[in-house]
Amino acid sequence: MTTVPVLEPLPSQPLARLRLAPHSTMPRRIDGAWWPHSRDLLAELPLLIGALPRTWGQITGVTVNTAMWAASPGRMLIANHVVRLSRSAGANGRHTVCLVSPGRGRWDLLVVPPEVDAADAEPLMEAAAAGVRPSN
Repeated sequence: MTTVPVLEPLPSQPLARLRLAPHSTMPRRIDGAWWPHSRDLLAELPLLIGALPRTWGQITGVTVNTAMWAASPGRMLIANHVVRLSRSAGANGRHTVCLVSPGRGRWDLLVVPPEVDAADAEPLMEAAAAGVRPSN
């Protein structure tokens, strides 16, 4: 009798933890929430952009807060297109990320820090998806 080794499944990429507000014609201050797995923007941003609705179009610009993220280049290739990364040092947008798609619009997402536990992150994400911006 021959023993067949049991192969473990390959680790898959984590899914983006994202909650978006329902589509509306009225502008809102916050368009949803994103809870990244780490502070490594090079690893997290492709997951986020890949999880966005197609109706948002091609994201070509992203602005993040300098204090929230590890160092990153000024641009990166995501899904075969260049995304420009801008960094802001202002305290006003410390817990947000701004996504821009030419001709489609701008979306601001609350960023729940990766070290926040699920019990605290879930209510923040739900509030942001409901269009309520929690205080920073």
